[in-house]
Amino acid sequence: MQIEDTGLPGVKVLTPARFGDARGFFSECWNRARMAEAGLDFDFVQDNHSLSMEVGTLRGLHFQAPPHAQAKLVRCGQGALFDVAVDIRKGSPTYGQWFGIELSAQNGKQLLIPAGFLHGFITRAPGTEVLYKCNDYYAPDCDGGVVWDSCGIEWGFDGTPVLSDKDTRAPRFEDFNSPFVWEG
Repeated sequence: MQIEDTGLPGVKVLTPARFGDARGFFSECWNRARMAEAGLDFDFVQDNHSLSMEVGTLRGLHFQAPPHAQAKLVRCGQGALFDVAVDIRKGSPTYGQWFGIELSAQNGKQLLIPAGFLHGFITRAPGTEVLYKCNDYYAPDCDGGVVWDSCGIEWGFDGTPVLSDKDTRAPRFEDFNSPFVWEG
């Protein structure tokens, strides 16, 4: 497993090794013991799977507040997406900054996003499937978000994205009061 730092403390790009032959490939996407040895000790308790049929489907920017804040490990099972994390930890030297990366079934990359970050993605291929692990259960009373176009993210999409009503109604970043505090 290749583990790369990003410009946002705690956000990592993980690229599992793939072992292929004429049948396809095998890849170990997460091994708790090996990741703990690398300083990435997460107790994932929930797996989520989404399917977006249209190119330009944008989901986010979402977070789950304490006491049920979630870290996520995101990967693409089919298709391609541009995955984004935005630092929302008050006092962080990178507060409000974002990191984005293309995740695809082809490249096998994963994005590890700790608690204290917004998360969102836009699909770049039809029929894109996104799979992600979370280290806390979904808690509707802790669910929150920020509108997708208020953080200066360069989404790499020129059209009008396909959005949910919830994502359309989310507050702008400048009006958002984050429940997270930098502990670095």
